[in-house]
Amino acid sequence: MIPAADVVDLSRLQFALTALYHFLFVPLTLGLSVLIAIMETVFVMTGKKIWRDMVKYWGILFGINFVLGVATGLTMEFQFGTNWAYYSHYVGDVFGAPLAIEGLMAFFLEATFVGLFFFGWDRLSAKQHLSCTWLLAIATNLSALWILIANGWMQNPVGAHFDFETMRMEVSHFADIIFNPVAQAKFVHTISAGYVTGAVFVLSVSAYFLLKGKHKALAERSMSVAVAFGLASALSVVVLGDESGYVANENQKMKIAAMEAMWHTEKAPASLTLLGIPNEETQSTDYAIKLPYALGLIATRSINEELTGINELIEEGKVRIRNGMLAYEALTRLQKNKNDEQALKEFKAHEQDLGYGLLLKRYTNEVVDATEAEINQAANDLKPKVSPLFFSFRVMVACGLFFILLFALGFYYSLKHTLYQHKNYLRLAVCALPLPWVAAELGWIVAEYGRQPWVVQGVLPTSIATSSVSSGQVFTSLMSFVGFYSILAIVEIYLMVKYIRLGPDTLTHKE
Repeated sequence: MIPAADVVDLSRLQFALTALYHFLFVPLTLGLSVLIAIMETVFVMTGKKIWRDMVKYWGILFGINFVLGVATGLTMEFQFGTNWAYYSHYVGDVFGAPLAIEGLMAFFLEATFVGLFFFGWDRLSAKQHLSCTWLLAIATNLSALWILIANGWMQNPVGAHFDFETMRMEVSHFADIIFNPVAQAKFVHTISAGYVTGAVFVLSVSAYFLLKGKHKALAERSMSVAVAFGLASALSVVVLGDESGYVANENQKMKIAAMEAMWHTEKAPASLTLLGIPNEETQSTDYAIKLPYALGLIATRSINEELTGINELIEEGKVRIRNGMLAYEALTRLQKNKNDEQALKEFKAHEQDLGYGLLLKRYTNEVVDATEAEINQAANDLKPKVSPLFFSFRVMVACGLFFILLFALGFYYSLKHTLYQHKNYLRLAVCALPLPWVAAELGWIVAEYGRQPWVVQGVLPTSIATSSVSSGQVFTSLMSFVGFYSILAIVEIYLMVKYIRLGPDTLTHKE
């Protein structure tokens, strides 16, 4: 049975909202954990109490963020069983493995050391506590690693094969899943973005203290750490983002073409559109400002390899859909007779295009007898809407370049010992506070929306991955999540604002 369009759309909306909300907490957890570990290292090396106070104060804000991040992450994963049952059935053996490892190896490790961090100050020696803090930072990063390995497999499904007897994807080479180049590129890019978020957060709050004339000793030292750590992280984000673009062009050419509003194949080396307004009706980009050769160098690492345009990729998709129809027909025969050697031979010949044949399920249950019009409809679905990807990518990149300038200027002032004297810089730092989250959310929009119409690239279309539920049921759960997450948002904002306003005075209140 083909799922109703509103069930698919509502399920997608619910997962998008919960995932984007959850990721409000993840980057700050990643960044603050490492920054706190660095500060505590300085404390152990110098023995100065101010550094201990810095660790404890930023640790309070880390703890608030960590708890709410865990709460939103757990509820998000429930949806695999409620809204995406067929997805869980079809690829659960592959996708479930990294999630299970994340829970066993990273999440429990993280939970253990976060407890030792907060309650071990008077029970552990300084070096023992420092070890726990670094292990907490490592566990936090390991947690992100396994989640991104799972997500990377959805973008580039390596190390697995379709078993026609079980009608599911099965793991064939687990090492390939772990060392998937897409997953590794996403991991280093994502954690670097998290480090930028942590650095901007510490910089902004510290700048706020200085503008208010409060907690000067803590704020000055925190800013010095933030600008140095943030500059290295911001530069890493740009370099590793370039790597993400390169690996995406290897297996997600439509995503690259849509991001660039590249309707037709570009001769090598392709130029990069800096600014413009995509026009889907005329298949052009109005008021385009282009940077010659840049896209070709980023996406292909060469000057002689052309980039395929949207229209040409749609035509290639039609060929693969027709091959997928042949694979589907052979699979139907194999289900009736698993010993049909001719059917097995035909299936193996077109197996890599089975997912393209499944795209037709959105329009007909009779995949083998699909009409030319239905094939054209399925092929056109291969193109996501261009404008959301085009603008999301450019705003994200603009934020990344701004962070480099912000931290570079701060690092220069820090070397000159004038970082705390420039009021305009302090105001700029405070205003920059929301930008890392804007960039991170837009990055996920590019990654996930750009993969459509696939829930697993080239393997399983989103349109058939949902559960057999009614739109009313999905809408009810969607409203429940919105209500629950709204309450958490209010709690998060209230607690963060409260402890930022209190500043390090909260340590005195506690002690």
